[in-house]
Amino acid sequence: MSHREAGQVAAIHFYATAPYPCSYLPERQARSQVAIPAEAIDSGVYSQLVRLGFRRSGLYTYRPYCDSCQACIPVRLPVSEFQPSRTQRRVWKRASSLSAHWLPLRFDAEHYALYRLYQQTRHAGGGMSEDDAQQYSEFILKSGVDSHLVEFRQDGALKMVSLVDKLIDGLSAVYTFYDPEDTQMSLGVYNVLWQVEQAREMGLEYVYLGYWIAECRKMSYKSAYRPLQILRGGRWQWLPEHARDALASGK
Repeated sequence: MSHREAGQVAAIHFYATAPYPCSYLPERQARSQVAIPAEAIDSGVYSQLVRLGFRRSGLYTYRPYCDSCQACIPVRLPVSEFQPSRTQRRVWKRASSLSAHWLPLRFDAEHYALYRLYQQTRHAGGGMSEDDAQQYSEFILKSGVDSHLVEFRQDGALKMVSLVDKLIDGLSAVYTFYDPEDTQMSLGVYNVLWQVEQAREMGLEYVYLGYWIAECRKMSYKSAYRPLQILRGGRWQWLPEHARDALASGK
């Protein structure tokens, strides 16, 4: 893959990491395939990589490359086909009092405090639960592509922050953190619904939701958004309702 700008071509190279403990499935080893150099990955190149199943974490662009596991399946929502469930429609109505504001990538102490609360409540003991301000900034605020923060407030109170990448064909939901003490509005669900609506208004085709992992409770929720497309065998295809258990077992 090459990146072309002003008559110059910068080749994108890929390397495989050494095995490391999997963040999602206990007692498994993971590997990643990483795209380099980071400075050659602009929004156009990154859009192509996302269509191939890549994601990013800060300036690090990767996809799963495990030796004996294919549990991480890239998924996306085609916005023109999306049909919210009855529960999702209730969530949308219940959270209608939230106001959303698009912001550039910049450090905000209030955002960071919410991030810390979210990590320590929802992911206590995880790798990010003790992130300091520098680690937060490396993860959330470093990007070489068209990235934005979106903050959601209710009566002035900060409820949620979402990191969103704008691609050629859609929005990529990079990371979202929210008030874990608010159990009424189903903020995570609302965020997905909001991104679908934003993509529709922008004339974009998809919302890329990252990886669906049927065996991991924290990642399996994505199959609740229908109809869902999965990247399997290098081709985007519909996820049939009856196929979930088969995919979870790797068949």
